[in-house]
Amino acid sequence: MRRRSVLTAAGAAALAIPVLGAAPAVASTAGDRRRLEIRGVDISSLPKNEDHGAVFRTADGRRQDPVRILADSGVTHARLKVWVNPADGYNNKARVLPLARRLKRAGIGIWVDFHYSDTWADPAHQTKPAAWADLDVAGLSRAVYDHTADVLGALRRQGTPAELVQIGNELNGGMLWPDGNWEHWDNLAAFLKAGLSAARDTQPRIRTILHLANGGDNGLYRWWFDNALSYGVDFDIIGLSYYPFWHGSVEQAAGNMADITARYGKPCVIAETAYPFTLESEDDINDIMNDPSQLTPGYPATPAGQAAWLRAVADLAAAVPGGQGLGYCYWEGVWTYRAGSGWNPQDPTSGNAWENLALFDFEDRVLPGLRTLGRYRG
Repeated sequence: MRRRSVLTAAGAAALAIPVLGAAPAVASTAGDRRRLEIRGVDISSLPKNEDHGAVFRTADGRRQDPVRILADSGVTHARLKVWVNPADGYNNKARVLPLARRLKRAGIGIWVDFHYSDTWADPAHQTKPAAWADLDVAGLSRAVYDHTADVLGALRRQGTPAELVQIGNELNGGMLWPDGNWEHWDNLAAFLKAGLSAARDTQPRIRTILHLANGGDNGLYRWWFDNALSYGVDFDIIGLSYYPFWHGSVEQAAGNMADITARYGKPCVIAETAYPFTLESEDDINDIMNDPSQLTPGYPATPAGQAAWLRAVADLAAAVPGGQGLGYCYWEGVWTYRAGSGWNPQDPTSGNAWENLALFDFEDRVLPGLRTLGRYRG
């Protein structure tokens, strides 16, 4: 995810296909205690935040290693994005390796999220790495393979192999534009196959994820995965971003997940979600969530409301028929505000529009939502 964007007009038109009828309501899970295998947090911002002075505290104010706080809260996996040659030198192989060692010591599984870009990749931005700009399709396929194998191989060699890997991030409109956009499915399939092959060649037991945004949009998912399978793209798990303030109702997300797991015979995971604990901002950047009209009814922007949303998302994953909902991941739960640790890797003065959606408050203390995430359905 990046600060929310949508497909260009051409891409949106390409996705304008019929969707399912009225989505079924989420099945009641009040008496269902099904455990979720994946209860994760994306912590990609952590190394940069810590280098700019971030500290993290327990609920009673004691300073503690944030990875230890995650582990003690019951978090099972940490998601780490990987860029190729980012301007700020973060979110690359060199930064991921030491963070993976910390996670391994804490007993937290590693989930690698390849963006195949030097910066954010999302539905409206899939920019090729600068070093790959002049490559043809064959060259890009080779670069995807080599980059994927290089990072995953380095993790394996240091004794911290990844358990999960995303080949691309929020791929609604493809990747490595323009060569691999939605108008060039043959190229897109070649890039996806290259990344998937590299992952399996490097770590044969790794589980692979293909990830889209707009988790309540069944038409998008049917269009995209029908195309992927028609080109012989083989993967293990369907990943969805589902933010209630962007991606439709819980009922729409539930209907989509029920449909796609049955249609494609694959389990799913909510790869990104989040909810604010306040509508205030700690810096002078207007946060993504800043107005009561953006909130989901029944879930106030309070620590308790954030925790309640996490229970709702856990129930949503647990209600996927046939036990095909593996779990969920909270996006950038440790991205607290620190000057210099902003959203733009090319601009050290850029701010953080996310700190009111973190799992730590403005006093750096862990919020109750983190324990809900780790322990509820754990």
